[in-house]
Amino acid sequence: MSKEILKADTTPPPYQTLGIVGTGAMGRGIAQIAAQAGLTVYLHDLRDGAIDEAREFIGGLWDRGVQKQRLSETDAERFRASLKEATTLADLAGCDIVIEAIVEQLEAKQTLFQQLEEILDDRAVLATNTSSLSVTAIASACRRPQRVIGFHFFNPVPLMKIVEVIPGLRTSDDVTDRVEALGKAMGHFTARATDTPGFLVNHAGRAFGTEALRILGESVTDHATIDRILVDQGGFRMGPFTLLDLTGLDVSHAVMESIYHQYYEEPRFRPSPLTRQRLTAGLLGRKSGEGFYRYVDGKPEVPDEPPLPDASPRPVWIGAEADEAKAQLADLVRGAGWALENGPGPSADALCLVAPLGEDATACTLRLGLPAERCVAVDLLAGLDKRRCLMTTPATLADYRNAAMALLSHDGTPVSAFSDSNGFVLQRVVACIVNVGSEIAQQGVAEPDTIDRAVELGLGYPRGPLAMGDHYGSRRILAILDNLLAATGDPRYRASPWLRRRATLGLRLTTP
Repeated sequence: MSKEILKADTTPPPYQTLGIVGTGAMGRGIAQIAAQAGLTVYLHDLRDGAIDEAREFIGGLWDRGVQKQRLSETDAERFRASLKEATTLADLAGCDIVIEAIVEQLEAKQTLFQQLEEILDDRAVLATNTSSLSVTAIASACRRPQRVIGFHFFNPVPLMKIVEVIPGLRTSDDVTDRVEALGKAMGHFTARATDTPGFLVNHAGRAFGTEALRILGESVTDHATIDRILVDQGGFRMGPFTLLDLTGLDVSHAVMESIYHQYYEEPRFRPSPLTRQRLTAGLLGRKSGEGFYRYVDGKPEVPDEPPLPDASPRPVWIGAEADEAKAQLADLVRGAGWALENGPGPSADALCLVAPLGEDATACTLRLGLPAERCVAVDLLAGLDKRRCLMTTPATLADYRNAAMALLSHDGTPVSAFSDSNGFVLQRVVACIVNVGSEIAQQGVAEPDTIDRAVELGLGYPRGPLAMGDHYGSRRILAILDNLLAATGDPRYRASPWLRRRATLGLRLTTP
């Protein structure tokens, strides 16, 4: 346990007494940080022994903090004394705010809040930790919907330093402001968002997995290669298939379908039939011992990377259209000591390198009038410093593919080669992430800066979606999406007006 987890915020909380209904993993985590923030916390759970288990678990964390000299004995005892048992709902009568962390079912949450309304003072707040249900729908069953609000934490609560504050359509401004202040007093970044499907973080996370699944479904490459590319090139903490295995398809697929249907089949959120099949087969991930990876003693069996082929140097002609792309590839060729052709067209033996954005190698080759059997496309979106990626047309000869792999790996940098795809792997996933984030901003779900910070904290992305677009270049992201849309006709790739306007004007995507 880190010092950060045990450190209580010095800002006085706007409420003094907090009730928690449901003492599972989420309820325990909320109770821990609430106690550390100076609140008196009442725990209620219908299951016999659940409250004692929760208090023992949380107390054990504090004990370990004392042993490691990260927490004083006095503070540990004070925190422990602030955890109270609420045997019945009536024992929550004196609470200023009650947070429910029960089963994710609308009727169950509505019934609980109706019961609490008969017990609590009219000024007390009813907060739901729902991750997927409408706060407005939960509040609709209440006598005073203006005091119902979403207060969505992430698991594990003490480590995930973010909480979404989601007012329903009838939630009062005072309740929203005070609950936001409570989240800050508990030491978390508070992301205020509107009551839309997936709220902010789960909404923003739709592109990462669904586009990776689409790439896998097109047989562009295998799941391990996609994971490697997105970790090495994209800087993501883990690949999408590692993440799906960690979360479990029983959870992930349900969220994919829920948000897709709540948005009335919005193509940007379209799930993949691959996860439905694997869910039916029981391939859930770590929890079932096999998902996209097989697990032995809890560790994934990751296939080795394919060996690099042997190939002799040959002359290289660069067909990249952007000056920066040409310069990057030229530096690579010179660094490898290979001959670089500078004529208006390639010689009869030259390896032709192109660097498309959102196009496949086939379309780029034909558009430039190049010999498809000698053409290889290279992804330059993230540069050439880390993993390098190439794709070939269906007509590319093996000798030229092997030559390109030898060239790209001459200095020991890992190389991934895969089948022709509109937009490579990184381009597609990043463009979709940026586009969904831009649409969240367009819809006014949250402020631009809040979107980026919430995604960094909640999803662990190297950057928020809007900052990611600025990092790679919003005009390049727009070009990728436009070319994907033109090639596939799939409205999944239509660019958000937020992205198009700012990219066209040369403005940062965080511009209000």
